[in-house]
Amino acid sequence: MKALIIGASRGLGLGLTRQFLARDWQIVATRRGAAPGLEEAARAHPKALRLEQVDIDHPAQISALAGRLAGETFDLLFVNAGVSSPPEVPLAKVADAEISRVLFTNAINPVRAAEALSGLVGPGGTIGFMTSLLGSIAQCNGGYELYRVSKTALNMAVMCFGAQAAHKGRTILLLHPGWVRTDMGGPQAPLDIETSTKGLAETITRHHGKGGIAYLDYQGETIPW
Repeated sequence: MKALIIGASRGLGLGLTRQFLARDWQIVATRRGAAPGLEEAARAHPKALRLEQVDIDHPAQISALAGRLAGETFDLLFVNAGVSSPPEVPLAKVADAEISRVLFTNAINPVRAAEALSGLVGPGGTIGFMTSLLGSIAQCNGGYELYRVSKTALNMAVMCFGAQAAHKGRTILLLHPGWVRTDMGGPQAPLDIETSTKGLAETITRHHGKGGIAYLDYQGETIPW
């Protein structure tokens, strides 16, 4: 099996890369800049892990990556991208520039990247996106307003992406990793990276080849839209 993981420099992206390496997958993983943990993994797995450099917020870099990988076929494309915003600030008081930054990084550019790279995924392959439970409209209980809006927008954008004729037969997954102890999740989060990413890898593997669109948590449980 072969995967292209966008956004693997650290945290959940790096953890997911390690999980698939442990399952003997071939991986192409991207980073924006220096990524000591990912570089260490590449040294430990020189035949299984190849690194590429790309910033999801620069479409020209994504297009260049698609060109460099032309002719290769992947079973999985996974897009991991996200930035946070102050949880206590209501949407009405957030500056326009901050709204633009969060929406483009969390919702627009992940789908643009998937569009640009989807031709590398086999007809029965899987395309996954890192989303959040906070994107669920049904379970909204306030707080994190801009972040919630960005993840709900991502969910809708992925639904539109998956409805295209070109993606019929593929498995499209929106995955919530849980509240994880990362730079974004903070030290108070209950989950460690290994537990979350092990569950994510198992969920991806379990759904691979089933087709359709699903919104799931790291344990494979369905999340209400």
